[in-house]
Amino acid sequence: MKQLLLIIFLIKSILMNGQNLYIKTYGNENNEPIIFIHGGPSGNAALFEGTTAQNLADKGFYVIAYDRRGEGRSADPDAKFTYEEAFQDLNSIYKKYHLKKAVLLSHSFGGLVATLYTNKYPQNVSALVLAGALFSQQETYDHILNSVKKIHYGDSKTLNKIAYVEKLDKNSAGYRKHCFDLASDENYFKMPKPTKASKKLYADYEAGEFFKTNIRNKNAPLLFYQNEKQNNIDSRPFLKKIKATGVPIFAIYGKEDGIFSSAQITSIKNLAGKDHFALLDNCSHYLFVDQQIEFISNIKKWLR
Repeated sequence: MKQLLLIIFLIKSILMNGQNLYIKTYGNENNEPIIFIHGGPSGNAALFEGTTAQNLADKGFYVIAYDRRGEGRSADPDAKFTYEEAFQDLNSIYKKYHLKKAVLLSHSFGGLVATLYTNKYPQNVSALVLAGALFSQQETYDHILNSVKKIHYGDSKTLNKIAYVEKLDKNSAGYRKHCFDLASDENYFKMPKPTKASKKLYADYEAGEFFKTNIRNKNAPLLFYQNEKQNNIDSRPFLKKIKATGVPIFAIYGKEDGIFSSAQITSIKNLAGKDHFALLDNCSHYLFVDQQIEFISNIKKWLR
């Protein structure tokens, strides 16, 4: 009986220390490792896996995709939803796959997770790739609200909605949600002219298994903003510090990603450096699907 209880305790201990995360690998484990860090909070890696992970692995990388604790397929009712928790789970991935260093390929909100992790553990990161990644949250929110105002000049219904959002606490989950809802209503996250290739990628994804497991925890943003003190940040000071340590930073963005202003794009280009930056035409927020060939080509060029 004591032996059984000990086994149960050990299993629970392992699960609580990050081993119950949904994780899937692609490619040869002897190749350079890339950890994909998805957006959110409330996101998952399903779209990346269903469209891009294997294609990137085929270029000679060992791609590791996972869902953060409490998000997507990594269900955990006790998840804390903090950056520190995300860091510890990332460390558990390094340990599980015996990684000394890895490339962090970060998308959207995942860019904040990856940047703060790299700032804390630069010795673990061989390169930081910002792919449509958030880096100055308030500037993004301001740009969304101001640009939607211009689009709907004279439209009292939309302008009243914006006025309501502007009165909310800028450090709240509600403020964030309303800003991104307005962006979504304006199709800021969609490529303007879908190509034959992108249409096929999206169609194949929607017909496949990953689309069926596109699980989202609608409470994740609320819990994150409740538990995490760093909830409306500008990560550029951290990026400058990371660059000074010698960890290379690469940035790739969609030219038609509506949540970023031209000033923001210029600032991240200047920070990363001209040779470490790419701006993809006819491309919005999900650039690894919108312009997958160019996306993978740039990743391969930079990391080789």
